[in-house]
Amino acid sequence: MGLADRRKSLGYSQEGLAHALGVDRTTIGRWEGGKSLIQPQLREKYAELLNIDLHALDALLTEAQCAPRGSTSDAHGDSCDAEDMIRREFFRALVVAGAAAALAPDEVEALAEGAQRKDATDFERMNAHLWQVYQLARAKGPVYPIVQAQLAALNESLLEGAVVEHKQMCNAAADLFQLAGELAFDANRYTDAAASYSLAASASKDAGSFDLWACSLVRHAYVDLHEQRFHKAVQMLEVAERIAKRGDSTLSTTYWVASVQAEAYAGLGNRKACERAMAKAEGVASLTDLSTNGGWLRFDGSRLAEERGARYVQLGDLDRAEEALQGALKQTDLATGQSFRRRGTVLADLAAIGVKRKDPGMVLSYGREAVKLAQRSSSGYVARRLLSLRSDLGPLARNGPVAELSNEIDALSKT
Repeated sequence: MGLADRRKSLGYSQEGLAHALGVDRTTIGRWEGGKSLIQPQLREKYAELLNIDLHALDALLTEAQCAPRGSTSDAHGDSCDAEDMIRREFFRALVVAGAAAALAPDEVEALAEGAQRKDATDFERMNAHLWQVYQLARAKGPVYPIVQAQLAALNESLLEGAVVEHKQMCNAAADLFQLAGELAFDANRYTDAAASYSLAASASKDAGSFDLWACSLVRHAYVDLHEQRFHKAVQMLEVAERIAKRGDSTLSTTYWVASVQAEAYAGLGNRKACERAMAKAEGVASLTDLSTNGGWLRFDGSRLAEERGARYVQLGDLDRAEEALQGALKQTDLATGQSFRRRGTVLADLAAIGVKRKDPGMVLSYGREAVKLAQRSSSGYVARRLLSLRSDLGPLARNGPVAELSNEIDALSKT
C-alpha cells in the first residue's frame, strides 16, 4: 500500500488532505509521486492524519521515491539505487526550518538569514552544530531527517549559484555527506553509507581539502572492514594515507588512518603490520588540542585503549586484549556521559574474549550489558558486534543462560 492508497482507504481526497495539512493539493500529489520530500515540520501531522507512526510514514515515502516513474515496475523491481536516492534527496529543496529545528532559538534567525545570503560560513556553522547533536545523541536515528534537510538547503544554495564560494560550499557538502554516511552505517544501511562517503570524497576533492578527503576514504574503508574485505580496505587506506600526507600536519588525520589500518591488518592476521600501525596511531598524543575539529575529524587518541584491545582480540592475544579493554571500560563509564555505542562495543569485545576462552560467565556478564545498551540506543554498530559474537558461540550455545543471550542477540537483528 502506497501513500495514495493509504489516503484513499481513510476517505481523503488530495484536496481534503491538503486542506487538513495547510498545503496545496499539488503538494500532496508530489509527495505521493515521490517527486518531492515532505517538510520535516509537517511529518508528524501527516502521519497523524494517515493514522500511522513516523517509521511507517518514512517507509511509504521511501517507497514513493523508489517507485519507477510512469510504470509499475522496472529492472530493479521495488528497489532503487541507493546513490541515486541520495542524489535525488540532495537535489530536492526543503525549507531551512527542518535544519533549524536542531538549533537553539536564538540561532534560528541567523541561520535563516545565512541561507538567504547563500553564505557558506553559515552552512559550516550548522554542520558543526549537527555533528555535536550527533555525538551527544545516544540514539542516532532521529538526527537523520535533520541532516537530510540541511543537505537539501545546501543544495538549493548551490543550484542558485554561490560561484564565489564554490570551494567552500563543496567543503560544507563533503562534511555533511560524511555525517549522513555515519548515520547510515550505524543503521546498517551499508550501501547508503558507501554512497554518502563516495559523494563526500568527490566533493572534498573539488574543495581541495586533503584532510576532509582522506577522512571520507577512511570512513568508506569501514564498509569494507564490516564486510571483511580486508585487502580492499588496506588498498583504500593506502590511498587515504597518501592524501593525508598532503594535508595539515597539525591535524590528527594521518594518525586516524593508521588506527584503521591496524584493524585491516589484524583482519588479515598480519600482526607486525598491525602493531606498526597501532604504534603510529599513538603518535596522536604529540599533537595539540587543535588537532581535531569535533566533526568529521574526531580522532584524539582517547579511544586508543579500546582500539588496541579490539585489535588483540582479532589477533587472538586474549590476555593483552583483556588488559586494554578493562582500561577502556573505565573510560567509557556512562556516568561520564560517554556514548552507548562506545561502551557497548567494548563490552561486546570483552564478551568475545569469553567466547574464545569458553567461559560462559564472562560471556554472560559482558554480553548481557552490551545487549541492553544496543536495545536502548538502537545502535546497529553494537548489534553487529554482538551478532558476530553469537556466530562464534559454538558449544557454549548449549548452556541455558547463554542460549537465552543468543536469542536476545538474534532479536536485535530483527528490530
